[in-house]
Formats: sequence, structure tokens, C-alpha cells
Amino acid sequence: MAPTLHAHPFSTYCQKVLVALEENATPFTFHQVDLGDASAAEALGALWPFRRFPVLVDGALVLPEASIIIEYLDLRHPGPVRFIPADPDAALEVRLIDRVIDNDLMNPTQKVVFDALRPAHARDAMGVAQARDRLRTTYGWLDSRLAGRAWAAGEAFTLADCGAAPALLYADWVEPIPAEHAVLRAYRARLLARPSYARVLDAARPYRHLFPLGDPGRD
Repeated sequence: MAPTLHAHPFSTYCQKVLVALEENATPFTFHQVDLGDASAAEALGALWPFRRFPVLVDGALVLPEASIIIEYLDLRHPGPVRFIPADPDAALEVRLIDRVIDNDLMNPTQKVVFDALRPAHARDAMGVAQARDRLRTTYGWLDSRLAGRAWAAGEAFTLADCGAAPALLYADWVEPIPAEHAVLRAYRARLLARPSYARVLDAARPYRHLFPLGDPGRD
């Protein structure tokens, strides 16, 4: 039986896993979760008490967290694209960039987005300013780190790229990547054009009205 992914098409972390599934044409069942629906949120909570998606269910196994799910797919549902290199040093580089993408792109982007959903009196202007500053720092680091590389960690598409695609999509909507970071801007364009992410991106288009800062009308 194919695994089931409990997720939402517009979520960055869900898109991260969907890219991996698309890359290897891995058979799976998609179960869309609407956290605004109390019964759907409760059902997700029965799988993972933090009520965060994505969650992969494969037989008796219930597996949360996007990076862990992708590593699991690499082990148990492998395909031609291997997301973690066999070489241990190369694997460390992939995991390092994956952590930076999650912690220093996705997290501050979500800080800005979620703050926009708060009532005006409860907003955190200082926190948002700090998040934007962190994004700019991360842009500079990535622009330098990715110089001369086709993909995040080298010539092969890996776990790090699965997360970088949605992270850079939304981060650039929140805090545009400066023109001087030409390496990073070109990398983002390659990610958006990669067939696996292009399909994921198209599936998310009907939900762009949910973006609280407004659809930028591009990408």
C-alpha cells in the first residue's frame, strides 16, 4: 500500500515533502488537511499531537517533520534521485544547508506572515524587523555558499533543494532578495523551473488568496 501524506498544498513544509515525492514519482495518497476545520485538526492531532503538517503514514508508521520524512523516503521508497549523499562529508553539507533553510529562511518568513494574521494591537513590530534582518543575513550567506554550484550542495539535487524551493518562493515575497545577490536569485529561478517544484507550485496556486501579505502576482 502506498504511503499517505497528510498535508496542505500551500504549506512550505508540505511542499518540501511534495517535491521529494514528485522527484522520484513515488506513489502516495494525498490527504488534504484544513486546520480551520476542527474535526480535521483533531484528526491530525491524533497522529501528531503538535497538529503540524506534513505527517506521513506508511502502514503502521506515523512520521512527522519534513526533513525526517524525506530521509525516510530515501531509505524505504528510494528512486533515482537520492536526497542524502552516500559520502558522509557531502551528507553533512546537505544537512547543514537544510537546517539553514528551515531555521533561517522558513522560520523568519513565517514570523512575518503569522504576524500579519494577528490583530493590529497584538502585532510584534520588533520581532518582524528582526525576522527581516535575519532573512537578509541568510540571503548573503546563501549567495556566497552557493557560488559555483548548480544546486544547494553541489551538482546533485538533494534534501536541501526540496526545502529551498518553497522557502525561497515565500521568503522573496516577504523580503525581496536584493539584486546584488545574483547567485541566489538565479538559484531560486532554477528551483521554480524544476519540473517537480513547478508541479507543486501549480497545485498551490488556487490557495494564494490565503497569503496574508497579498499575492505578489508573480512566480
